[in-house]
Amino acid sequence: MSVFAAILLGLAMGAAFGFLLEKARVFEPAVILGQFQFRSFLMLRVFLAGVAAGLVVLAIMTGFGWVTLSPKALLPMADIAGGLVLGIGIALAGACPGTVLAQIGAGYKDAWFTLAGGILGALAFTYAEPSLRPVLDLAGQGKLTLDMVTGVPFWMLASGFAAVLVLALVALERWRPWREELGAEADGLLPPQPAQPPAAAVPAE
Repeated sequence: MSVFAAILLGLAMGAAFGFLLEKARVFEPAVILGQFQFRSFLMLRVFLAGVAAGLVVLAIMTGFGWVTLSPKALLPMADIAGGLVLGIGIALAGACPGTVLAQIGAGYKDAWFTLAGGILGALAFTYAEPSLRPVLDLAGQGKLTLDMVTGVPFWMLASGFAAVLVLALVALERWRPWREELGAEADGLLPPQPAQPPAAAVPAE
């Protein structure tokens, strides 16, 4: 594949991703914050559905030998530190690198500040990376995947995990239907829960 064809493919995939992200309303700040506060699971079910679909596609393609996987090296310290920093940023901004462009497209003006912060953060990490490399063990511990550890073919593991995720999604939908979590304006804003009245005091005998 030529560089130009790869760029066109990337743009097409990005456009499709953005379109589906907007239709799922996962880019809405209230949906993102609701997930972090465990009061809404719309974001979780969309991402789990994407993971399950990706596992099925990868299982088929690797099972028939159409593609080979190229996993990255295991970086536990970097993954933990980066995940914490990213999670804190998402909770504060109500956006993540995958949703900020969709928010800009939808007219959220504060999303421009989130985008600028992400770019500045990437630049800052570029300069700080030599100092952080020994602390975060950025050299990695080699490639380690579950199929290597268990000896089970990847396509079997991927199919099994996809089935588990589908069952989890069905259970989640029965527990909390997605339409109830979408909100009246499809923005994830839910009406406040009524306060529970205080329990009546039982008179002492």
